[in-house]
Amino acid sequence: MSVLASPVRRPVLRAASVVVALGAVALAVGLTIAHPNGLLTLLPSTDMRELHVDFDTFWHSAVALTQGADIYDTTAKLRNLNPPLLSLVLAPLAGLDPLLAYRVFAAFTLVLVLAAVVVVCRELRLGWGWTVGATVAMALSSPLHGTLVLGQIYGVLLALLVAGWLCERRGHPRAAGVCYGVAVALKPSLAPVLLLPLAQRRWPAFWAGVVGAGAATVVGALAAGPSSALEWLRIGFSEPVPDVLDNAALPGFLLRLGLPSAIGTVLGFVALVGTLVWIHRRGADPAGTAPFAVIAAGLLMSPISWHNYLLLLWPGILVAVAGGLVREWALALFALPLIPVSWGELWTDGNPWTPLGRGLYTAILAAYWITLLRSTRPTRTNGALAHTQ
Repeated sequence: MSVLASPVRRPVLRAASVVVALGAVALAVGLTIAHPNGLLTLLPSTDMRELHVDFDTFWHSAVALTQGADIYDTTAKLRNLNPPLLSLVLAPLAGLDPLLAYRVFAAFTLVLVLAAVVVVCRELRLGWGWTVGATVAMALSSPLHGTLVLGQIYGVLLALLVAGWLCERRGHPRAAGVCYGVAVALKPSLAPVLLLPLAQRRWPAFWAGVVGAGAATVVGALAAGPSSALEWLRIGFSEPVPDVLDNAALPGFLLRLGLPSAIGTVLGFVALVGTLVWIHRRGADPAGTAPFAVIAAGLLMSPISWHNYLLLLWPGILVAVAGGLVREWALALFALPLIPVSWGELWTDGNPWTPLGRGLYTAILAAYWITLLRSTRPTRTNGALAHTQ
């Protein structure tokens, strides 16, 4: 039986899902034709400062790290909002020409992301139909294209989250906690995932995650200099909530509606607490959709959750598929990210529908969160965890 709909409601959900999926595909095709200069066409560009701007920022910080300079005071166009650990991770690329370093990292990211999808599908024994379909959908998705063009680190984060999930399935909660902890040290907005074992009172996994995050953070701070950690905290707490289309977080959406972003933060906090309570009461399997549901709730609450973060939740949807998620709804969830960022061109200032239209990516993130939460299943024990196959 589906974990999302009752037998009575399932036909309605299937019909609506087919409409959503076909509409998303048609919209993606139409926007691609109308705006041929999409994200993929920007990949060959040599303009590091304007197009591959995120990686350009990271590269300059990595170079500063290797030279003993301030990693947050560089000539990059954008201010680095990431912790010192990221500069240490990318330090091996500091000796390369920035464009070559970007090409290497983008190729590495593409391999990581597509491999992660295949690994999850094979682990779940979903079959080649789902494996090929999910991989192709990921390859065509706007979040992946944005990640590659900007040179962001979401591929590395996805690999760490999948590694943690695999460790849980193998019965190694401490190792899972360490993987999640390192991911949090690289991207603190993922910190809510460390609350999952806390809500389930799995203390070894919880402390492993805390120690992993803390140790990785300290290593980065020591490499860049203790003052860098304080500078990063200052930057992080002073950064305003962006009201741009790509920010799928609730604070950004409320800001676009003309409301205080604090309302979105409160709503996101309620969603996160509700998610943890649901998981606690349900005794949800930590090797199921639970970690991804917590991550989705955390992204809704975060001040900044770019639409590109959505690729971090795909493994959870695949787990839900293996657990009986309505097939058509799963297809709709994989089709919605195909809608390119040129969607924003349809909504002009002054149009009364613009604030809602610009909330599409928030709606997609919310749909992923609800699906992942509803797809959690209790842990069945018989000497060991019995995970969904």
